[in-house]
Amino acid sequence: MSSLTFFCDLAEATTPLPHFWEHTVGSDHAPMALRADWQAQLQRAHRELGFRHVRFHGLLSDDFRLVVRDGNKHFYSFFNCDQVFDFLLSIDMRPFVELSFMPNALASGAKTVFGYEGNITPPRDYKQWSKLIDAVVSHCSDRYGRKEVCEWFFEVWNEPNLSAFWAGTQRDYFKLYRHTAAAIKNIDPSFRVGGPATAKSEWIEEFVGFCDRNEVPADFITTHYYPNDGYEKVKDTEAQLFKSQRGIMRQVAEDTKRYAAGRPVYYTEWNASSDQRNPLHDEPYNAAFVASTVMEANGLVEGYSFWTFTDIFEEHYLPSTPFHGGFGLLTLHGIPKPSYRTFEILHDLGNEQSLVDGLHETVDCSLVQKDSSLTILLTNHTTPGHSIETEQLEIRLDNAREPVAASIRRIDEDHANPKRLWVDMGQPEHLNRKQLDQLEEASGLVSEPQRFKYAGGVLTLKTNLPPHAVAAITVEFKPRTNS
Repeated sequence: MSSLTFFCDLAEATTPLPHFWEHTVGSDHAPMALRADWQAQLQRAHRELGFRHVRFHGLLSDDFRLVVRDGNKHFYSFFNCDQVFDFLLSIDMRPFVELSFMPNALASGAKTVFGYEGNITPPRDYKQWSKLIDAVVSHCSDRYGRKEVCEWFFEVWNEPNLSAFWAGTQRDYFKLYRHTAAAIKNIDPSFRVGGPATAKSEWIEEFVGFCDRNEVPADFITTHYYPNDGYEKVKDTEAQLFKSQRGIMRQVAEDTKRYAAGRPVYYTEWNASSDQRNPLHDEPYNAAFVASTVMEANGLVEGYSFWTFTDIFEEHYLPSTPFHGGFGLLTLHGIPKPSYRTFEILHDLGNEQSLVDGLHETVDCSLVQKDSSLTILLTNHTTPGHSIETEQLEIRLDNAREPVAASIRRIDEDHANPKRLWVDMGQPEHLNRKQLDQLEEASGLVSEPQRFKYAGGVLTLKTNLPPHAVAAITVEFKPRTNS
């Protein structure tokens, strides 16, 4: 076990830490938002983690019944749409509206994606597509008011750079975007529209160039990235992640910010991997990945939408196994995974970050201040197959006020790790009430006293940090006195 030291001078100026990771969170497709359990889990995630918008696929797909064709006539039914948006507003959330997929009544072909058969072909008639966008956005404006809809985001399509999601070309997508943006801006120029919603952070430079050359409005840039992007031909997910590099998420976001040329950037999908059946999603590995990735993205993005908040997710089928490697922060039954608890720790952070000196290949140390407290966020993380071990840490804080208490919350193999208990239970596929209660308890963050030394304005703390772990040390200070 090696020993590391991190330093921070609390008298130095801080930099802002906006909670950009709380802007939006992802979900599956629109019909799932009608489920009572989905709604209950989203309400919990909003209350405990602070998420403000939710994004999902398939608002326009046939299984949501928004567009109906009778002969040569198209009819719009906004009943399901209203049910979802009404619910979001009732819990003080808003939609990040992904405009997809193509209604069969308007589609130029029959290619589909996922079990719910979202049509991925361009429209037969772009004028009919424009009429649909006009109808949807006008209805929302009429129902919820211009002032409210000005707070929404309209994102055009999902991952059009992948043939699985868009049967047309890049040029076809740009045409779709142009018609969509024109229809939205014709209703109200202050409504926000953006794209290209690509996978792998691709097409950004080309999209911005197209919009600038043709005077097409793009109020924001959206894209996606997962660490295993580019290694999909490697069959084993852990082998894909082994090929990825630590810090790749920040590197890609830096490039996207540069290509965006001043436009705000929203990553509307990210996670430790793009595999929706990856055991790491349920384990402390993902918690450490989340903490490390979020803190590295500060200053690069306006929104960072984790994919997804729940395992109630049926792109192919809805499994019943409690821990099946789904994307969600919450299991099917609403048990918080380690990654959920990381977002809980992040939500508790203040908004002023201090500079910390000290470098290590796997350990990161961040310090965030509030009025009368600070939190030291520690992560020990790397990609699978790379060297990582338990580290002995010392954190020295200069020019510190006198502390009155310190506590530590941990996420690792032994803390906030319900999957471990589920494995000890024999991995039951169907859980009874007692088991659910036990798993909920095992998932919880426990605040334990943290020892410290204080002398002459110098505060020193020590702790161990296992592999793929998160620890949050919170120090409470005596209130400032008015001189």
